[in-house]
Amino acid sequence: MHSGRQYSLKEFLIWTRRDIYKLAAIGSIPTLAFYFLDWKFIAIPWVPIALIGTAAAFIVGFKNTQTYNRLWEARQIYGGIVNTSRTLGIMTKDFIEADKKIHLEIINRHCAWLTAMRFQLREPRSWENLGKSYYIEYSQFYAIDERNSKLEEELKQYLSDEELIYILSKKNRATQLISLQSKMLKQLADEGKIENFRYIEISKRLADLYDHQGKCERIKNFPYPRQFASINLFFIWLFVLMLPFGMLNEFQKIGKNYFWLTIPFTIVVGWVFTSMEKVGESTENPFEGNPNDVPITAMSRTIEIDLKDMFDEADLPKPLTPINNILM
Repeated sequence: MHSGRQYSLKEFLIWTRRDIYKLAAIGSIPTLAFYFLDWKFIAIPWVPIALIGTAAAFIVGFKNTQTYNRLWEARQIYGGIVNTSRTLGIMTKDFIEADKKIHLEIINRHCAWLTAMRFQLREPRSWENLGKSYYIEYSQFYAIDERNSKLEEELKQYLSDEELIYILSKKNRATQLISLQSKMLKQLADEGKIENFRYIEISKRLADLYDHQGKCERIKNFPYPRQFASINLFFIWLFVLMLPFGMLNEFQKIGKNYFWLTIPFTIVVGWVFTSMEKVGESTENPFEGNPNDVPITAMSRTIEIDLKDMFDEADLPKPLTPINNILM
């Protein structure tokens, strides 16, 4: 995710340059045919094009609203994970009458859950956009930690060998880590190290974590409905393809050579619509790992730092910093 810095116009033009090239061709071909081949019949009335443009504007606005809602919901969920993690940390410290080793075991297991979660959320899905040309091009400017490291190596620092083998044998590792956490808390309660009502309260935090995980999985595993995404794309490009034919008709009314304005105005108007469509597309899947996603790797590191700092650990991990103004 870009760390609070706005895109410059130059960056945005570079990002959308392939669409600009297409729009230049779409505007130029009818205009050149109109002039050199004297195909005056291709200039059509503006009214039907305006109706298509109105429909396209409505549906692209609807899509961008819904995809932004998916992104914002994902950010809120991870904000909830931050808060629940801190609550779990302070309850572990104050509710469990055990030595620091037990406390840190619980905290490390929670860090293992955060790690398993982010690895699961970064797994590619067939409908995601990372394989598209503009993402492949930008991938050289940032790194997705979950694609460049192995889950097993990451979990080693948090789990015992026995727990690591057990967790790696499971399909949904994050789910089973909370299950292990619950098992340990039950054992501590049976040993009298957690009072009854405190055990109930700390168990509720595990239920909250399951709730957050389920919400993340819903966004990850249910794409923006394809019928809406497809019709949005079709309407935008139908409108863009018809633009120069309507503009030829309008500009030739002004004067003899004004029809040449069809080319730049097709590019400008078409660029607005295609850019809005691309922005919506890039927001559809907030966990896939593109530069504008929720920075779950950095947030997980922040949680780990906060929790270990609660227990006065000296060797704290360093916070992640943006690479080329992109925080993952």
